[in-house]
Amino acid sequence: MTLDIVLHISGILFLVGISGAQYQPNWKSIDSRPLPQWYDEAKLGIFIHWGVWSVPAYGISESAFFWLWLKQGKPELVEFMKKNYPPTFTYQDFAAKFTAEFYDPDHWVKIFKASGAR
Repeated sequence: MTLDIVLHISGILFLVGISGAQYQPNWKSIDSRPLPQWYDEAKLGIFIHWGVWSVPAYGISESAFFWLWLKQGKPELVEFMKKNYPPTFTYQDFAAKFTAEFYDPDHWVKIFKASGAR
């Protein structure tokens, strides 16, 4: 299976959620899920974690945006949010703006192939 096919299938499975498997909210159940054959045979793994925190494009590469902004009140994040979003704006409001309009899976395939990933 080529990398571009794997990436497209992985993206579709993630976005659509077609696995149909039922798991319980505990580690034993979650750890019982099977790994895809290619996962154990891979020589190099690339994992991309992308979410609604990329909407504000603040410049920190952290999935902890919400925690650093609202829970810890990191001053530069609080100031950034005050400057760019209305006072009533919530983390959940980012979801509607997460459109992936610039997502280009073919570009990612080229990058991964150039890295030697198979």
